[in-house]
Amino acid sequence: MSTLTVSPRTAHTRLALAVVVTCQLMIGLDGTIVTIALPRIQQEIGFSPTGLSWVMNGYLLAFGGLLLLGGRAGDILGRRRVFVAGVLVFTLGSLLGGLATAGWWLLAARAAQGVGAAIAGPSILALIATTFAEGAARNRAISVYSAVTGAGGSIGLILGGALTGTVSWRWTFFVNVPIGLVVVALAPRFIAEPDRHPGRFDLAGAVTATGGMVSLVYALITMADSGWRDAAPALVVAAALLALFVVVETRARQPIMPLHLLADRNRSAAYLVVLLLSAAMFGFFFFMTQFHQLVLRMDPVTAGFAFLPMTLTQFSVVRIVPRLLPRFGAKRIVVTGATVALTGMLWLTRVSADTSYFTGVFGPTLLLGLGGGLSFMPLNATILSGVAPRESGAASGLAQTMVWAGGALGSAALVSVFGMAMHGTAVAASGALVHGMAAAFAGGAVLAALALTAAVVAIRSAGTRPTGTGSAGTGADSTQPASTEPAGPESAGRGSGAVSTGS
Repeated sequence: MSTLTVSPRTAHTRLALAVVVTCQLMIGLDGTIVTIALPRIQQEIGFSPTGLSWVMNGYLLAFGGLLLLGGRAGDILGRRRVFVAGVLVFTLGSLLGGLATAGWWLLAARAAQGVGAAIAGPSILALIATTFAEGAARNRAISVYSAVTGAGGSIGLILGGALTGTVSWRWTFFVNVPIGLVVVALAPRFIAEPDRHPGRFDLAGAVTATGGMVSLVYALITMADSGWRDAAPALVVAAALLALFVVVETRARQPIMPLHLLADRNRSAAYLVVLLLSAAMFGFFFFMTQFHQLVLRMDPVTAGFAFLPMTLTQFSVVRIVPRLLPRFGAKRIVVTGATVALTGMLWLTRVSADTSYFTGVFGPTLLLGLGGGLSFMPLNATILSGVAPRESGAASGLAQTMVWAGGALGSAALVSVFGMAMHGTAVAASGALVHGMAAAFAGGAVLAALALTAAVVAIRSAGTRPTGTGSAGTGADSTQPASTEPAGPESAGRGSGAVSTGS
C-alpha cells in the first residue's frame, strides 16, 4: 500500500489544515454569498428574473458536474498540485466576476469559479486523509473541515449581506482574490505532496459522469423554473448517461469512481444521509433568506447576521463531536443530529405572516445548526474510514458530489413545492408567499426524515473490539474507535479504525 511522502514540512500539520479548510470556506461561501446580492446585481447588470437565477445555477452546474473528474485528477496528477491549480482557477473566476459589466461576463466568471471549485474541492478532504493518521488526529481535523463546510453557507449569507449593504455586490467576488492568492502561496510550503498514483484517465467514465451530472443538475434547475415537462428531456439524458457510467465503471481497469467504495454498507449509507441532509439544508438557506427580507423586512446586513446563531452553534458543536465519537459511535451521533434537524424543520412549518424572528425563527435556526454540527463530521469520518490513500480523492470527490447534488435536488424540489403551494391558495399575495414557504419547509422536513430513516436503518452498528484488528475497507469492522492516536501522518489510511458506528 502506498504511503505518504514525508518531508520536514509535515510537521506543520495545523498550518496545512488551515490552508485546506480556508479553501473549503471559500467554496462554501460561494454557494450563498452572492444570494443576498442578487437584487443589486440585477439592478446594475440588467438580468431578467430567469437570467438572474443562472448567477447561482451556473456555479452549481459547473461544480456539481465536474467533481468526480476533479477527484480522480488529484489521485493521478498529485493532490496538492491539482488543489493549487483549482484554487488559481477559482481565484481568477472571482476576479473576473467582480469586474463584470455584462451578463454573459458574469455568468462565464461564475462557471469558472465552479470549475475551480470542482478541481480543488475533492483534494481538500483527500489531503486531510493523507496528512492526518486515521484515529483521533484525523477526527479532529475532519471536525474542523465539517465545521467550515456546515457553517460556510450561513457565513456566506452574513458576509454577503455586510459587503452588499456597506460596500458593493462586487466585493462578494473580490473578497476571494486575496484569500485565494494566500492559499496558493502557502500550500507548497506547508502541505506535503502525497504519493501520486500514475495511471490513465478513465476518459469514458469522465465523459459519462460529467455529462450525466451536468444533465441532472440542469434538469433539476429547469424543473424548478419551468416544471417537469420541460425538464423531462434532460432527465432522460441524465438517466441514460449515469446508467452508462455505471456500466463503464464496472469494466474500467482504472475507474474514475471505484464502485467498490459503495460496497461498504456504512459508507454507502453515509453518502445517502449527506445527500438528504444537504438537500434539506440548502432549501432552508434559500427560503429563510427570502423570509428574513420579504416577510420580516430585514435589510441585507441584518438578514445575514440572522444566521449567526446557526454558525456559532455549528462551530461549537463540532469541537465536541470528536470526543463523543469513541464513546457513542458515529451512528448514534448522526441519528441524534438528524433528529434535531428534523425537529427544526418541523418547527419552521408553523411560520406565518405574523411570525417574529425570536418566536418562530431563532429556535429552528439553532436546532438546524446543532443538527448539522452533530451529523456531518461523523458522516465524513465514516466515508473516509478504511479508504486506501490512492482512492481518497475519489471517495472525497463523491462526498462533495453528494453535498452539491443534494443542494441542487433540495433547492429544485422545494422550489417546486413552494410554487405549487403558493399558486394553489386563494389568500392574498403576501399570505400566499408565506404559505408557500411553510410548504417548502414541510418538504425540507420530509427530506430530513428520510435522512434520519437512512441513518437508523442503513448504518450498521459495530462492535467494540480492540483497535487495529480490522483491515481497511472491510465494512463495519473498518470503523472501530481508536483508543490511541497513531504516531504520524505516514500511517494515514492503514486501517487503524477511526470511527465507530455505534455499539
